[in-house]
Amino acid sequence: MFDDLKKQVLEANLALVGNGLVTLTWGNASAIDRSRGVVAIKPSGVPYTGMTANDIVVVDLDGRTVEGSHRPSSDLPTHLTLYLAWPDIGGVVHTHSLHATMFAQACRPIPCLGTTHADHFHGAVPVTRVLTECEVADDYETNTGAVIIERFAELDPLHVPAALVATHGPFAWGLDALDAVHNAVALEHVAHMALGTLQIQPNAASLPTHILEKHFSRKHGPNAYYGQNIQNSSVAGRSRTTRTVYRPHRSDAIAQL
Repeated sequence: MFDDLKKQVLEANLALVGNGLVTLTWGNASAIDRSRGVVAIKPSGVPYTGMTANDIVVVDLDGRTVEGSHRPSSDLPTHLTLYLAWPDIGGVVHTHSLHATMFAQACRPIPCLGTTHADHFHGAVPVTRVLTECEVADDYETNTGAVIIERFAELDPLHVPAALVATHGPFAWGLDALDAVHNAVALEHVAHMALGTLQIQPNAASLPTHILEKHFSRKHGPNAYYGQNIQNSSVAGRSRTTRTVYRPHRSDAIAQL
């Protein structure tokens, strides 16, 4: 009934592995079908080795299982919170990718130090506040999503399609599940570059605003001119251009586990 959605989510989860963003089972990807009011997500704790589309769990927007025999990811409430708050996103991923998680554990945003970062994120990648004891005790995963939403009160989630949850790790999102993977890949790389830059020059300054705006606007928005525009794919003023995310064959994904 939801075969296409489950195949997309399987592909996205395997792409997380193929891009080196997942260790063991520390990660998950989901996608939403808003017309049918369902979300497909990786099952909780199930190894990527041998995972098939039949293992993907489909739930309604209240988190009730609609299709699948496994329990959904324990991070499902966080994904649902983001989908319900931001109607323009179609995919969410969560990883514990090495360098982005270092910034999350340090409770520090990833500063925009150069044009590579500015090509993808419109400024620093923000970090949330630390959850309170009550928030952890009462509906932890939903409150994880809530602190992300809180942090983005004055930010455009399509212009900065990722966040660091303090002491925890990164979440990224996109127009669909594979777009969210693409953003998670970019997030990890800019985190790695920022860490190296700060080791070389601890007082490195943020990229000047005029350079940030130039690099971001040439790839995003109505005046973007980088890459090949995909017709009729602009969402909320964010134009999509063709791009490549590594999508491994099953044997490739298994080989990297």
